[in-house]
Amino acid sequence: MTVENIRNFVVRVYGLIINDKKEVLLTDEYQLGMKMTKFPGGGLEFGEGPVDCIKREAYEEFGQEVKVIDHFYTTEFFQKALFYKKHQLISIYYLLEFKDRIRFKISDKSFDFPELKEGNQSFRWKAIKDLIEDDVSFPIDKVVVKLLKEKFTLK
Repeated sequence: MTVENIRNFVVRVYGLIINDKKEVLLTDEYQLGMKMTKFPGGGLEFGEGPVDCIKREAYEEFGQEVKVIDHFYTTEFFQKALFYKKHQLISIYYLLEFKDRIRFKISDKSFDFPELKEGNQSFRWKAIKDLIEDDVSFPIDKVVVKLLKEKFTLK
């Protein structure tokens, strides 16, 4: 599909949560019939701003509120949407922190759920210094991994 065939946008908004140990929170999910590792977040709904979107998505995924600290990155290149025909993907990333102590399960292993069932999700910390692009599933997240490493690891 060529750029000329793209007629719509999909906007996704993600949260980068970094703890005191300089680990970033990842989510392992089984969605749309595939295993994926990404940053927490999801799709912008019509009539919603990006900050409201990430707050809503965080509450849906974690069951608790987050505070937006700062904008981190917005897609700066053309990316065709993987799951939508004739759509360009724009992803927006914010640095977040939890308003309260974490009240959901954090796993020590990836895909920590009993079966590959649509919608299953687990969370885990990954040290930014050890994070590599292949740890995440999608192209824009791979760019964000590189940017995280540049910003949060000592040279």
